Amino acid sequence: MKKTLILPVICLLTFCSSPRTAPSTADSQIKNETFSLQGKKVIVYTTADSTAYRLTATDTLSFAAFGQPLESQPSIFVDPGHRFQSFLGIGGAFTDAAAETFAKLPADKQSEFLTACFDSVSGIGYTFARTPMNSCDFSSDMFTYVEDGDKELATFNIAHDEKFKIPLMKRALKIAGKLDLFVSSWSPPVWMKDNNDRLHGGKLKPEFYQTWANYYVKYINALEKAGIPVWGLTVQNEPMAKQIWESCMYTAEEERDFIKNFLGPTLHSSNLGSKKLVAWDHNRDLLYQRASTLLSDPEAAKYIWGIGFHWYEIWNGGRQYENVKRTAEAFPGTNLLLTEACNYPFSWDTFGQWKWGEQYGENMINDFNNGAVAWTDWNLLLDETGGPNHVKGFCFAPIHAKTQEGTLHYMNSFYYIGHFSKFIRPGAKRVISSSSRVQLLTTAFINPNGKLTVVVMNETKEKLTYRMYIGGQAVVTTSLPHSIQTLVVL
Repeated sequence: MKKTLILPVICLLTFCSSPRTAPSTADSQIKNETFSLQGKKVIVYTTADSTAYRLTATDTLSFAAFGQPLESQPSIFVDPGHRFQSFLGIGGAFTDAAAETFAKLPADKQSEFLTACFDSVSGIGYTFARTPMNSCDFSSDMFTYVEDGDKELATFNIAHDEKFKIPLMKRALKIAGKLDLFVSSWSPPVWMKDNNDRLHGGKLKPEFYQTWANYYVKYINALEKAGIPVWGLTVQNEPMAKQIWESCMYTAEEERDFIKNFLGPTLHSSNLGSKKLVAWDHNRDLLYQRASTLLSDPEAAKYIWGIGFHWYEIWNGGRQYENVKRTAEAFPGTNLLLTEACNYPFSWDTFGQWKWGEQYGENMINDFNNGAVAWTDWNLLLDETGGPNHVKGFCFAPIHAKTQEGTLHYMNSFYYIGHFSKFIRPGAKRVISSSSRVQLLTTAFINPNGKLTVVVMNETKEKLTYRMYIGGQAVVTTSLPHSIQTLVVL
């Protein structure tokens, strides 16, 4: 069976729907769960280079009995009886750039974009989201929510967000039904910093630690008053990076002390103790060092729900997926999640290169297999320049708009993300999925409704026929060159 979809509508699947409650994610392994194959079939969805397949249903398979797997036969071995972390969600960021670009689209394209991202049946079903507090590089201008020198925060208001961001978030929320949104800061107001600059790093002055903690409370309460539920927050975006854009630096010890002496207690005393506090929010390279410093202090650790990370350590030579695993091994009660990722630098000349999607697939498979509970892309939408960005650091997003034409353009990264977000739903449990070939990357989850989802990715030029085994039963299918497949057992 081959069923090709017209962009950007995604295959219609009622079985993908599941409760969107935020599960308890830091679970211990559950062994010997039963999973029956009786009466089950497998539907295969494919996205592949040099084809028209984009989240396309390409086959329906039936299980058959097979004996001992052969050395010569590529195989994927799925074991639903061994279950690990609970899945929270996948999504992207409501930046000023995304919201401003969205506002420039004609009404029909706005609806198309919202459906593509947030509808779990006709789109890829995002359930997770991030938004900056104050301006970031992906804003058209620099701003904060208070007047200079207002230590009491009496002038605090979010009128800036009410123009573009909040209307977009409300429309997305209406389609998604529920979004777990977390807020992140790039920089405190200039008068709170020792370099007297929103940009170029600098540090929060100690005399403003409490004021800054109060600021988070003000922002969360303001968003919720505006009708936007807030799931959590991160302490500081990229706290070890002195950027040309909004930034603020904390050593591990400084972040620890800010959490345990100011931010954590202030959230709790303000009736916001249920909000999920995520620390680090920077690259995998220093992930273990930061996590161990924060979590080894019980007074800081009691406030920390999770540790967030980005993928930009590639600037230092390559991906360091093992650091996620090391952190999960050392601190099994702490949730790990990717909080930002994007491809760069932006160029329409390289828009169609297949590597952009493959970077997402490779990272997501490795992060989930190493214990991540959620995965958050960066800008949901950008314009034809890769912005707007007030420091001209233009990047890719999974969807771009040509605002002068009023058109939307989907990168292959959108479909790669969709192979996970559409089929793996909140509350799913990761299960074992093991590959006999390095050419085939794989991860698998079982959804709350009992449907098993297996993702298989092929980054090579080879066409590989493989068996997917569950116990002694298997189905046979083919992985096309430079492709990603989702196999749904139902």
